[in-house]
Amino acid sequence: MGSQTSVLLTDLYQLTMLQGYFDREMEETAVFEFFVRKLPHDRGFLMAAGLEQSLDFLETLQFTPEELKWLADSGRFSRPFVDYLERLRFTGDVHAVPEGTIFFPHEPILRVTAPLPQAQLVETRLINLLHFQILIASKAARFVLAAPGKLLIDFGLRRAHGAEAGLMAARAAYLAGFSGSATVLAEHRFGVPAYGTMAHSFIQAHDDEREAFVNFAHAQPNNVTLLLDTYDTEAAAEKVVLLAPQLKSEGIVIKAVRLDSGDLGDHARKVRRILDNGGLTDVKIFASGNLSEGRLWNLIETRAPIDGYGIGSDLVTSADAPHLDCAYKLEEYAGRARRKRSEGKATWPGRKQIFRRYGADGCMAEDLLTLEDDPRDGERLIQPVMRAGRRLTPSVPLTQSRTYAAGQLARLPEPLRRLRGAPVYPVKIADALTALADEVDIKTGRPGSV
Repeated sequence: MGSQTSVLLTDLYQLTMLQGYFDREMEETAVFEFFVRKLPHDRGFLMAAGLEQSLDFLETLQFTPEELKWLADSGRFSRPFVDYLERLRFTGDVHAVPEGTIFFPHEPILRVTAPLPQAQLVETRLINLLHFQILIASKAARFVLAAPGKLLIDFGLRRAHGAEAGLMAARAAYLAGFSGSATVLAEHRFGVPAYGTMAHSFIQAHDDEREAFVNFAHAQPNNVTLLLDTYDTEAAAEKVVLLAPQLKSEGIVIKAVRLDSGDLGDHARKVRRILDNGGLTDVKIFASGNLSEGRLWNLIETRAPIDGYGIGSDLVTSADAPHLDCAYKLEEYAGRARRKRSEGKATWPGRKQIFRRYGADGCMAEDLLTLEDDPRDGERLIQPVMRAGRRLTPSVPLTQSRTYAAGQLARLPEPLRRLRGAPVYPVKIADALTALADEVDIKTGRPGSV
């Protein structure tokens, strides 16, 4: 699971290009950068995620004997080339922005500098790892901004597009500020706190709803959260009030009740009154059920008495924006800057750096995209993280990246915090970068900058 995946999890054209590079001995240093071309609709920013898994993948890249035999038997590749793949390891350098960094279109958040075959081969899996976690972290950040201070739990595993997606979504959501996940493996693997209550089936399996509540409380005396809406939500709340003294005499405290259907705001108000009138003012109300960030924001704005939320399908599929227009492109080879000029997909050449400037209020004011060796004022976002195929520092704890991400969200200017209608954040292109683009165009016989 995660980045420990077959190197054959790639596009065929990566291997067919490598055969061509091998045949022509094209192994000089190449520089590739990963960036997003444009923001999805109603998005004002993106959050970087997936770097840890990307570095794991690069450090452990190696074809297995079984994979090499399969490639040789496929008849697509020469025997000398397959022998070359047996020796292939990633020996390059990586520069990247830290996980949790807020970023914008055309800003490279990861740069690979390595012999051309290595830098080319890793393209597909790197995009695969970065794209999904960026997508989910950016979506989760919107929920965090919509419901500040609320308990937010990832409930999405069962609706995720595969096992890895479900696990990485839990990680990305926690990075962005969620409190935890229902996915148990996310706690085991990444330390994401696991949360869980009960399903309607637990209630249905009992002949009596009250009996189901009692049995669950005895089974989980330190985590009593009771699901109310299997039959009649308010009637179930009344049962909780009557049951609470009995459980308290046994040393068991009801911590919360959960709502999962209907008009969550209306049910929450009715249930809150029932609980308060019964003396259960400390019992929290937790809600779930097809929640988008817009629906969540409405519940917050109308002051629904809900203390926490479980977010499932809308988060784990990034339902309103299920993909990003991202790319991993060659920006330099053999010491010469390169750039693509395809219509609508032109790139900026060379090794780049992002300088971020802040306003008097401490919030992000503008970014400058320029060349790596063009010193400017501001915070340098892109940092070295791997040299000669090995990390420069130990793996960054997820809790540390989560704290950093929270700091990034705190420095978002107010207009960018909106769920809809956010303005375009200013990303300026330095003269040094436009000049290099013009120089590359002249050398390739295609004058005219982007």
